[in-house]
Amino acid sequence: MNKKIFVSAMLLFIAVCVEASGIKIGASLPDLGSIASYIGGDKVSVFTIAKNNSNPHFVEVLPSYMIKISKCDIFLKAGLSLDQWADQLIEGSRNSKLLSVDCSNGINVLDKPKGKVDHSMGDVHPDGNPHYWLDPSNGVIIAASVLEALKKIDPQNSAYYETNYEKFKAESEMKIESWKKELAHVSGEKIISYHSSWAYFASAFKLTVAASVEPFPGIPPTAKHLDFLVKKINAENIKILLQEHYFPDNAPNFLASKTKIRVVKAAPSCDNTDADSYFKHFDEIVGMLK
Repeated sequence: MNKKIFVSAMLLFIAVCVEASGIKIGASLPDLGSIASYIGGDKVSVFTIAKNNSNPHFVEVLPSYMIKISKCDIFLKAGLSLDQWADQLIEGSRNSKLLSVDCSNGINVLDKPKGKVDHSMGDVHPDGNPHYWLDPSNGVIIAASVLEALKKIDPQNSAYYETNYEKFKAESEMKIESWKKELAHVSGEKIISYHSSWAYFASAFKLTVAASVEPFPGIPPTAKHLDFLVKKINAENIKILLQEHYFPDNAPNFLASKTKIRVVKAAPSCDNTDADSYFKHFDEIVGMLK
């Protein structure tokens, strides 16, 4: 067989296989998966490891996850040391063809620690705060990383992915403008967070995280720290405490009993990997604060 004909036949065969099975994408977080579903459209199937109601820092490394990743074309990582467990899953999958993508590339990272980082500082990430997807403008940066990965794996459908990316970017800009208008009345307000999850959200919508329930990331509050928070909340008239669902209620309930603060429970990740889930998540949070 002529070499050019053989190569053309092989490329056609690969294209047919891709079209039939679709690009398989795994993601550490539902947010990354949702964005991938938007950009990939009907040419991808997406699953996520961590769930929105569980702490993404701690995920049990299970053989079943490795098996799922062994069948993937792309895996999307949060990076910034948030999902180090994903490295074990990827290694255990023994998938030599897997394209692993660090979605933190290109992000303007907040809260980078200065100087030496040690265990006395709690669960501080040496490369900075890893909860960057909670600034919706960073969703566009994540989408760009997904776009490049899909174009590498499935170049014949590059135009399709680029069109979806442009739609995502335009919809993001429109929604961000709307969300900012809805939260304009709380612009400049101080809030309390439980964990350091909300730094990017606060930055995006001009809120200030005045303090956290955890004295250091991952460290439960002491009686001394709670007393400090009570005094701060009352002195500065702080009205909102943002708490993730997977943290215990005792400290937030105590603060609510001693101050006028309102505890708002919100998941730091969207519900699932549906293409509209990422945007719906911000609709929900903005609605709670509104």
